[in-house]
Formats: sequence, structure tokens, C-alpha cells
Amino acid sequence: MTLTTTDRPTGRASGAVVPVLAFAGIVVAVMQTLLVPVIKDLPQLLDTSPSNATWVLTSTLLSGAVATPIMGRLGDLYGKRRMLVVSLAVMVVGALVSAFTSALLPMIVGRTLQGFAMGAIPLGIGLMRDMLPRERLGSAMALMSSSIGVGGGLALPAAALVAQNTDWHVLFYGAAGLGVLAIALTLLVVPESPMRAEGGFDLPGALGLSAGLVLFLLPITKGSDWGWTSGTTLGLFGAAAVVLVLWGVYELRTAAPLVDLRTTARPAVLFTNLASIMVGVSFYVVSLVLPQLLQLPTATGYGLGQSMVVAGLLVAPLGLTMMFTAPVYARLSAQYGPKVTLIIGMLIIGIGYGAGLGLMSAAWQSLVIAIVLGAGIGLAYSSLPALIVGAVPASETGAANGLNTLMRSIGTSVSSAVIGMVLANTANNVNGVAVPTMHGFRVSFLIATGAVAIGLLMALFLPKPNRAPQLRASSEEDANLQRAIETLGGFRGRVLAADGTPVARAKVTLIDRRGRHAGATVSAEDGGYALTVPAEGSYVLAAQATGHAPSALSATHSGDAHPIDLDLSLPGEAVTA
Repeated sequence: MTLTTTDRPTGRASGAVVPVLAFAGIVVAVMQTLLVPVIKDLPQLLDTSPSNATWVLTSTLLSGAVATPIMGRLGDLYGKRRMLVVSLAVMVVGALVSAFTSALLPMIVGRTLQGFAMGAIPLGIGLMRDMLPRERLGSAMALMSSSIGVGGGLALPAAALVAQNTDWHVLFYGAAGLGVLAIALTLLVVPESPMRAEGGFDLPGALGLSAGLVLFLLPITKGSDWGWTSGTTLGLFGAAAVVLVLWGVYELRTAAPLVDLRTTARPAVLFTNLASIMVGVSFYVVSLVLPQLLQLPTATGYGLGQSMVVAGLLVAPLGLTMMFTAPVYARLSAQYGPKVTLIIGMLIIGIGYGAGLGLMSAAWQSLVIAIVLGAGIGLAYSSLPALIVGAVPASETGAANGLNTLMRSIGTSVSSAVIGMVLANTANNVNGVAVPTMHGFRVSFLIATGAVAIGLLMALFLPKPNRAPQLRASSEEDANLQRAIETLGGFRGRVLAADGTPVARAKVTLIDRRGRHAGATVSAEDGGYALTVPAEGSYVLAAQATGHAPSALSATHSGDAHPIDLDLSLPGEAVTA
């Protein structure tokens, strides 16, 4: 894919960029759990049936799933900061629509617009890759990725406090205010990325993917109400399969696809996305089980009898621990790589759920479970964007991370449906009210443990991680090159084979617009290369290596001191003498 840098960054990335982007991610994640404290009251608040009221939550989930890959691709094409601001602005509009209504249909419209903001997560990760130096990138992406859990965890007690003491519409006014603040901070602090992918927006691909996702996720979220074997549920699943297959065929044949399925099929990307689904499943189980266990009355014999606010406070450390694991992840990943860190995170999640089977008899035990699971989920979530970024070209970062975020959303959707069904089928009927049982809670924890085991298996299948190329000064010449790259700017990245593995000793040649030789280097053992540019302008980077067909990629450098990350992919076919 051709890459250009038609837009100059508005300035060098300041130290405030990471916290501002993470704050935007937290604000977006708040939308997912904003209404959890008032779920049971929604039918009365909206004067509708319980089955209709669930659309208030389902609409946010569906729009978020559709928005993540689409906004990621739009960010790659037209600017990630620009699309981030658009995502947040749509969320603010949606929050205000919901704040001014108590009718079902306008509320669903508002919640649909709020879910649209989920695309901000992959856009923030893409901005970090484009702007930050490599030594800061790991911990920054970890924090951004974990913001999903941080926002969800912190929103629970805050929303419960608001819902108990004020009108429930205040929740939406507060969300709109946070969104406006995030937009203002983004415009003030975050420069636009110089990275651009050439080509147009794949509208048929976007429509096809949107239709396929809605057809797939709709029966997952509504299957319990409609019946898992009903004609509606099975028909939608069948339609989803047909639409997604046709969409995949189209994407493989189009020149500028919404999702590059060939890149997605690389083992490093494929198994990361599969593991992401399982991490999403395990993350949502604790969010569904612990608040209910804590709030059930002690008269049940196992309920812990806590108020809505106290239950939220006891679960909040789940999100806080995820946030505090970001620097821990950075150190572990730098030492052992993101694959090992993902495996460690999943092992901790498994330990947390395994221990949780016997730690459900006191409020403080729920706090311990939340902290342990927060540490494991934080490490796992932090590893995912690093694995994706390390496996795709810089021009596809937004779209690839959007797809990965979508995989997590699918995991949480499946988790919500399965755990909801388990808790409903194991519940006791007390005076016409279904009360979840301890057996149902333990079965839910066992399901989460099984999901983690599958995710761990997927992680073990990941190829050996490709470390980000660090320009090590092994000689005086290398040291001079390292200083020149940071001072003058240029191109740097990795030379990769078709399967995503690094290619060592590949020759990388820089050619200017007049066809003149402008520089050359040889890739390191990890595939890394770096070339300075003599002046602003358009260049061609040609790569060749023994056993591979040569390849070339055109790119434009704006002439400033920002090095551009650009991975070079060699075709898989071997060249015979």
C-alpha cells in the first residue's frame, strides 16, 4: 500500500499527548457501562416493555462494533486526529439526545450515536504509533488499550452514585461534558498524524461489513429473548454467514479494501484477534457476576447485601489495576516481548477466576478478585495492540487496530449472551422474581476460565514476536546514523516476508523523484532498517533479499525531523537464479 505524508504534524508530540488520548479512551468506554446501575429500572423509566428496553443497550453495542473498523480506515485515509474528534463529537450529540428524552425511540437513537465513539480506541493507538518514540510507545499503547476497562470500571460507582441521588438524565449530561472536554484537549494537545494511506474509502466494503456484523451480533444479544432455536435467531445467523462470506470475497478482489484480509490472515494477526475474543469474554464475566453477587440480599444465604454504590466501588479496582499495569507491561514487553506478556496476563486471569470459585463469601474477597483479574486483563489488553502494530504496515495501523477492537467487542457480546443465559437458566424464582444462584455464578466463572484456556492456546500459536527495531549503536557509523535519523528525519521500519517474519540482510535503497540514488542500508537481524532523507519530497524505497522477489513502495517525506515508520513487505515467492 502506498503511503504519503501530505499533512504536517501540528507540532512535536508533547508529554500530554498520551494522557489526553487515554482520557478520550476512558470517556468513550464510560458509554458502555453508563446505564448499568439503572438497567433494571429502564422499562419503567422509558414506559416500555423489558424486551424493548434492552435495545437501549444493544444499539450501543451494534453501532460500536460497526464503527471501530470503519473509523480506523477513515483515520488511515484522512487523518486519525480528525476522525477521533468526529467520533467524540458524534458521542456528545448522542449523549445530548438521550439527556433530553424519556421516550424509547429517541433514546435508542442517542445511544446508537454514543456507541459510534468506540472507534476512538484504535484511532488513539494509531496516533501513538505515528508520533511517539519507540521507547514510549509500549506503555502508551498499553494505557490506551486498557482505557476500555478503566472507563468501564470507574463508570460503575460514579454512575451508581448519580443514579441514586439525582435524576438519571444527569448521567448523559455528564457524559456530554466529558466528551466536550476530551475534544477540547485533543484539539489543543494532540497533533495530526502525518501518515496517510492512499486510495479511496471502500464504501461497499463498509456497508457489507456493517450488515454482516449487525446480522451476526443481533441474534447474539437478543437470542435469550427470541429463543436460540427460533426461526428469527437461526435465520439471522445464516444471513450473517452469507453476507460475511460475500463481503470477504469482495474485499479480496478490490484494490483498496476496508480490511486487508490477506494481512489479517497472517498468523501474528489472526491468532492475536482470536485471543482478543477470548480476552473480551473473560473481561465481561466479572463485570456481570460480581455486581450482582454483591447486591443480592443476605437473606439468600450467599448474597453480600451491599448497596449499588458500594458494589461499584468494590468492582472499580478492576479498572484501576488495569491502568496501573501499563508501566509494568512496558517493562515486561521490553524484556520478553508482547507474546510472553499476553501469556502471563492470561495465566493471571485464569488464576483469578480459579481462585474466585472459592472466594465469594465476603465483600473483601470480591475486591481481591477484582484486583487480580484487573492485573491479568490489563496485561492481556496491553499486549494486543503491540502485537497488531508489530505485524501490519504503518499505513494500516488504524484499520487493523479497529478490527482488533471489534474482536474484543464480539467477545464481550458473546460473554453477555452466554452468561445471561446461564444465570437465567440457573436462577431461582422468588415471588415471581428470578434470583441468580451461587451455582450460576460459579458456572459463569468456569466459562471464563475455559475462555482464558482457549485464548492461551491461541497465544501459544503466535509466531515469535518481532521486536520493534531499536537502532543500536554497534559501531561509530551506527551511532551517527541513529543521531541523524532523530535530527534530520527519514524512514525507518522493518523488512518483512509475506508471512510477517523479519528478513535480515535485505538491501533497502532510497530513490528520489528523479530516479537518483539517495541512500541505501541493509536490514538488521530483526528486519529493522533506517534511512535519512536528503531533502523534502517523494521517494521510492526498494527492498530486495535472497530468496524473495523484490518490492518497492513510494512515500513522501515532509522534510521535518519526524522519522516516518514504514514497513517494507517482500512477496513470498522465491527468486531463482
